[in-house]
Amino acid sequence: MPKVVFVQPDGSRETHQAPCGHSVMDCAVDNGVAGIAAQCGGGCTCSTCHAVVAEPWFSELGAPVGDEADILEFVPERRASSRLTCQVVLTPKLDGIVVHVVEEEPGSGSG
Repeated sequence: MPKVVFVQPDGSRETHQAPCGHSVMDCAVDNGVAGIAAQCGGGCTCSTCHAVVAEPWFSELGAPVGDEADILEFVPERRASSRLTCQVVLTPKLDGIVVHVVEEEPGSGSG
């Protein structure tokens, strides 16, 4: 099972595993990772699972497309390597992926 390293805004890290075919969001929700709310349950209709993917993982995944790219346009905390974790599906090549949980800006109300 691939490992996912979640880095919190304070720099603390936690590592969890999830089966291939599950999303990074599934891994976060199943393990109670703070900062990944996933209010839409993985339907790619909100931004509450937004995170910043570290290199070289972002290059492996590529930029968001379609609905994901559209939603991220409205996220104030968006960075160049932002992704919605519901759209990042785990594969053996992503074993060890590092994602940075983003601290929501006060009053932004993402979701």
